[in-house]
Amino acid sequence: MKLQKWVATLLAVVFFCANLSLAAAQATQELTLLEKVGVTEKFFYGQDQTGSLVDRVTRLETDVYGVNSKNALTVKVERLYNYVKDSSIDAPSFLLKLNAVEWALAHTVTSGPAKNRLEQVEQSITGQIGTGSFEGRLDKLLKLAYTDGQIGATNATITKDTLVKIKLTSALDSKTAKAGDTVAFQAADDVLVNGILVIGKGAEGSGKVLKAEGAQNFGRDAQLQLSFDSLKTMDGKEIATVLGEKAKEQNKSMATAAGASIAGMAILGPVGIVGGIFVHGKEIKLPAGTEFFVQTKTDSEAYGIQVK
Repeated sequence: MKLQKWVATLLAVVFFCANLSLAAAQATQELTLLEKVGVTEKFFYGQDQTGSLVDRVTRLETDVYGVNSKNALTVKVERLYNYVKDSSIDAPSFLLKLNAVEWALAHTVTSGPAKNRLEQVEQSITGQIGTGSFEGRLDKLLKLAYTDGQIGATNATITKDTLVKIKLTSALDSKTAKAGDTVAFQAADDVLVNGILVIGKGAEGSGKVLKAEGAQNFGRDAQLQLSFDSLKTMDGKEIATVLGEKAKEQNKSMATAAGASIAGMAILGPVGIVGGIFVHGKEIKLPAGTEFFVQTKTDSEAYGIQVK
């Protein structure tokens, strides 16, 4: 009997500690008010702004909506923060709408501060930078790009092992690369799920250099091991990607069809990036624009736009 009570007490303590740890983890993940303001400023302007918190929020509200509301500071910040990337069918985010306009114009999406991107689209369509709130200016562009200004925001599931063609946006060299360096890449083609554009051509991706060694004397091979970790969807979510078996098979086919060089075969052929790239006695140089396939690591939910 005593043993049963002891076990029950132990289980209760374990359960309590587990819940306490979960609550602490959730509290740690929640951004502070100041952090949310910083995230929103970086989205629109590219960097944190200066001044008091009240002044910074006032500027954001005025720039984004064209008015300075009388809401409490916390309400203002939450509204702005959620508007950046939180989408629904009836209320697509600023990012999803901006990506939709860019894609309608050039069938590609770009990156950088939303303010700069908005101005670039305005210049392309009207020949001049617009005036007024960011929201109002984006709505004007939407009406030029889509019937009634509606982008047809729709939720979709990007299933595990979906192939995505990507390309490097900067060169990689085994002689100069270092473990931990960021590997920048982007989607080389659109990804659609049942007619829903979920990843636009040009979408940002990020990985890292796992190992880099230059060629040594006596014919020692150069080595370059890379990972391709995530890619951004149309609504700004980061989905996990990997160069798995399905992608490697596709890369082999592409290399064979293209008659790839030795360096090309190193990245596209049987060895593959996951196992490292080895070129006997020479440095490994992968130029910007090098294309190959990766695949999604898990099922992921994202909002996209319905396209014909």
